[in-house]
Amino acid sequence: MLIDGVLSDGGLLLGVDSCGVEGSVALGRMMEGEVKLLGERRIAGGALSVGLVAAIADLLAGAGVAVGDLAGIAVVAGPGTFTGIRIGVAAVKALAEAAGLLVVAVSRLALLAEKAEAPCAVLDAHRGQVFCGFYRAGEGVREVLMTAGEVNAMGGFSGRVAVCEAAVAQWIDELVGEPEVVQVAGPTAADALRFGVGEWRAGRFADVAMLDGYYLRGADAKVAGRA
Repeated sequence: MLIDGVLSDGGLLLGVDSCGVEGSVALGRMMEGEVKLLGERRIAGGALSVGLVAAIADLLAGAGVAVGDLAGIAVVAGPGTFTGIRIGVAAVKALAEAAGLLVVAVSRLALLAEKAEAPCAVLDAHRGQVFCGFYRAGEGVREVLMTAGEVNAMGGFSGRVAVCEAAVAQWIDELVGEPEVVQVAGPTAADALRFGVGEWRAGRFADVAMLDGYYLRGADAKVAGRA
């Protein structure tokens, strides 16, 4: 439930992630300031267009709740696959607008960095590029699209660098610098729920009408907020 826009104990949250090779949805309940996971469903990347809404319906039905029982939604808005992001964001917008739900949008890069406890995260952007997120204390948040040449020009990566793709780990190994590459499982909707608690507490809600995917491509690149 929400009290003055703040998520309180007992509130139900839906998490949606459709940015990677595999999508996922998760249901959680706020308990003593943390999210207790109630259930999760995975969706094959090739089945997102027909499987995402069905997975949400199945997840909610399995818990005996309806969309109207939710306090809000945490959605991973990107970066990732263009089609996957659009499918996930469109589904979240439809649910939020229909039920009047608040939404927090989180960055997949920030989720990955948090999961690996690293100040830098790197995801495959294909076309010879990577998505890079930098979160060093005192330096603010920077999320950019980079090539190998651009990474080398800045002296390479340093310190702990989070990855979830073996190809990206190998790509980093071929660059200048000697970072500590930390490979973890890719972020999921359950991770988005836990990460999104900070957004809820801070009242950083997305404008559902204006909500769009976070593609981080060329001129469209922008900085994403982090809890």
